[in-house]
Amino acid sequence: QVQLVESGGGLVQAGGSLRLSCAASGRTFNNYAMGWFRQAPGKEREFVAAISRSGGNTDYAESVKGRFTISRDNAKNTMYLQMNSLKPEDTAVYYCAAKTVLINSGSVYFSASAYGYWGQGTQVTVSS
Repeated sequence: QVQLVESGGGLVQAGGSLRLSCAASGRTFNNYAMGWFRQAPGKEREFVAAISRSGGNTDYAESVKGRFTISRDNAKNTMYLQMNSLKPEDTAVYYCAAKTVLINSGSVYFSASAYGYWGQGTQVTVSS
């Protein structure tokens, strides 16, 4: 089992940047494909970005492509989400998630139901 803790959220003006971190503990971090999701008030949780266990493959929601970058440092057991050119519509609670994968997996996962482990979330608020 892996425990996930997000950090780095906050209040930022439109056009600004934030870097979210997701620290993992409990099991070998590179056993997991990872993802970021977000949930705005009154809306369903939505996919933001995903990364394979090695970091070699990534993918993004159309709404964040070109603005957000997902990465991971397996030596530090940490995943990141660099968010640039933030918009008010990016306001949400951001969650990191982990999915156990096979040792040679290069897959990324877009569906929240694929992930077995979740952090508690960090609030991102973008003011206009």
